[in-house]
Amino acid sequence: MNKPLSKKFLLCVVCMLVVTVAYPVSVARSSTIVVAAVLSSDLPRYRNAHRAFVRTLAIKGYDQNAVEIITQVPNPDPISWSNAIRKFNAIGANIIIAYGAPAALAAVQESHDIPIVFVDVYAPLETGIAKSLATPGANATGISSKVPLITLVRTAMEFKAFRQIGVLYSSREIGSVVQLKEMKRIAVQQGFSVVEANVPSAAVLDSALSGMISQVDCVYITEASVMGRNLDKVIRRALDNKIPVISQVPDSGEKGALVSLEANPTVLGQQAADCAIRIFGGKKPSLTPITPPKKVDLFINMKTARVLDLHVPLKVLNLATRVIK
Repeated sequence: MNKPLSKKFLLCVVCMLVVTVAYPVSVARSSTIVVAAVLSSDLPRYRNAHRAFVRTLAIKGYDQNAVEIITQVPNPDPISWSNAIRKFNAIGANIIIAYGAPAALAAVQESHDIPIVFVDVYAPLETGIAKSLATPGANATGISSKVPLITLVRTAMEFKAFRQIGVLYSSREIGSVVQLKEMKRIAVQQGFSVVEANVPSAAVLDSALSGMISQVDCVYITEASVMGRNLDKVIRRALDNKIPVISQVPDSGEKGALVSLEANPTVLGQQAADCAIRIFGGKKPSLTPITPPKKVDLFINMKTARVLDLHVPLKVLNLATRVIK
């Protein structure tokens, strides 16, 4: 007669069953590349970049038969970003694709063996995600979305010599903080002052705007998730008070910003796919240079200029790649 199963053996069996249920068999197939993608937040810019990434992989031979893509869109906070990366470590992903600086920073901190490709990160060096543009170090490389903030400011100054520029930023997102610091440096060079407002969550957005609008003659929106989700609201509130908005946030030009300088998310996703394919082929992320955005548009919104009674200089129109009439 068989002896009763030991408690330890039963526990092992249960654990094995849990793992089997939690993670599909396809994750473990050696012939499948497991691509784990994490978005810093559920914003159109990251969704558009990710769709372009997946589409480009398929076009270049890495379709659903060769690649399994697992996507996480955690709550936009440090604990959730880190937990998403830990899940990827647990399932043994072959590569991590991180959209936005918060997710990228979490990936670098939490995953030391899996190659990382970050996408749409404004300042990889300043945020501590990479050590060098040419040789990023560690296990991460990717596509920067950094565009020259000085160009955005100087273009806006062609409309009017602004004296006080309000900066909406979030202390919870390192990329947003970097842009605030950069604007402060430019302010010293260009002779205007900065009025900053920290918006770590949507709950404080109204009060931040109320406190800022009476003090400034222009508003700069940094690339924080909370601002991306409330872009329409911020721009509408500023225009109602005859205050122009400038930004680098994708879609801000279409939504009413007077001037915006935007890296195209779709092209960023395409570039990320090319980078990932090089890593599939054996290229080390630490030796793969970080690449700048291939497509950047300078938007001028003439509708907004009319609302604000601002003349659009010919020089500005000549510089613009997109004019909204």
